[in-house]
Amino acid sequence: MTHTSSPESLTLARRGSRPPLTHVPLSDAPLAELDVTLGPWPGATHKTGDLRLHVRRTHTDGEAAPETVVYVHGLGGSSTNWTDLGRLLAPSASGHAPDLPGFGFSEPMDGYTFSLSAHAGVLGDYLAEHIGRPVHLVGNSMGGAVAMLVAAHRPEFVRTLTLVSPAVPDLRPDPRRLSDPRLALAYLPVVGRRVRRQLAAMTPRQRAEQVIRLCFADPSSFPAHRFDELIEEHSARVAYEWAESAMVRSTMEIFRTWFTRGAGSLWSVAPRISAPTLVVWGTDDRVISVRRAPRTARLIPRARLLVLPRTGHVAQMERPTTVARAMLGMWESVESGRW
Repeated sequence: MTHTSSPESLTLARRGSRPPLTHVPLSDAPLAELDVTLGPWPGATHKTGDLRLHVRRTHTDGEAAPETVVYVHGLGGSSTNWTDLGRLLAPSASGHAPDLPGFGFSEPMDGYTFSLSAHAGVLGDYLAEHIGRPVHLVGNSMGGAVAMLVAAHRPEFVRTLTLVSPAVPDLRPDPRRLSDPRLALAYLPVVGRRVRRQLAAMTPRQRAEQVIRLCFADPSSFPAHRFDELIEEHSARVAYEWAESAMVRSTMEIFRTWFTRGAGSLWSVAPRISAPTLVVWGTDDRVISVRRAPRTARLIPRARLLVLPRTGHVAQMERPTTVARAMLGMWESVESGRW
């Protein structure tokens, strides 16, 4: 695979193609000014099925944006993972960023399984009940896998799909890919209870530092005030008795899906996605290897692949301007019939 030398350069691969890859310029459509000092978008609770989801919304001044984007966070993340990207795209699209059940400020209901299919069911219900029309669906990591399931099973609600390092099967035996390697032990017999006590004893600052070290190619680039926001969110979640369980059980459900064969595998789901799809990966992704990127893009019928150098697992946070211009480029290409 060939990588470009600049974060502002993108390489795209059409489904089934091999290097050399086709260079595609970024959209020159207007973006909102990137102000990294601004805090998260405002949030509110929305009843969805039997759940109450916390959802953050972008708002634009003046006329309503012509498009709608729905952003889906990854494991251990929340709606705040989309602060910059959503604001950049606000002139072109209104944004909805739900906290999946058990994450952010969305409390899961009793009996919730935390499986990828359960998360996809909730997201599909939110699209049907609160938007009711096709959207530009964007997912990162676990949220990317959830978005794949929605695109395959609820295609009437997905206009385009953007996947940022989706959590496709990556069976490297390396526990360092977890924000905390102890998560893999938390529900084992005998040792599990002790591990769960250790995890619960971590401070919000320790949790935030773990996440940043794992997900960013250059952790030092994470803005200080965003670090404070992350600590504040982790501090608030300490009071939620369901928070630790949601993290551990969602982790185990992702692993279970990775070992699923046949129709339940994400590799089997990918070919059933009909929406135009942009797959984004960072060369320095320590969570899901960039080696999974070509297969992911090949299997989705209308997918193209962007590989961003010197970028980790959360390209929408590390390279929000690049990702925004790439998404707009896809939308423009779809409108003109060139995708």
